[in-house]
Amino acid sequence: MTGTDQPSVLFVCVHNAGRSQMAAAWLRHLSEGRVEVRSAGSAPADTLNPAVVEAMAEVGIDITDQSPKVLTTDAVEASDVCVTMGCGDTCPFFPGKRYLDWELPDPAGQGVAAVRPIRDDIRKRVEELIGELLPD
Repeated sequence: MTGTDQPSVLFVCVHNAGRSQMAAAWLRHLSEGRVEVRSAGSAPADTLNPAVVEAMAEVGIDITDQSPKVLTTDAVEASDVCVTMGCGDTCPFFPGKRYLDWELPDPAGQGVAAVRPIRDDIRKRVEELIGELLPD
């Protein structure tokens, strides 16, 4: 754990415009602020994927205030768990950190119908992660 009792999770994908943004939004929403959440990309896009924004809005989660951020070593060092999603060797590795690699389809260029199953898969994975990070 970091300096606080609150666990910290970093979600990383290439563009930080889709998968990692959905995962971060789910974790913020489902953990009700009990987990510190970050997201970043190894090659961030200029804007969020509009289909991702729409898919999250359908489940009542507004991510329009988010923007893609560049992955920094500080963000990795400050996190207890680093969840990667398709960034492969471009994600920095720090010994002693817990890493999870979630194989998920890239929603880039997809319509909202294709994003929904990705969104729902990410929710299931985030719920499992919360169960591990915040045991009752």
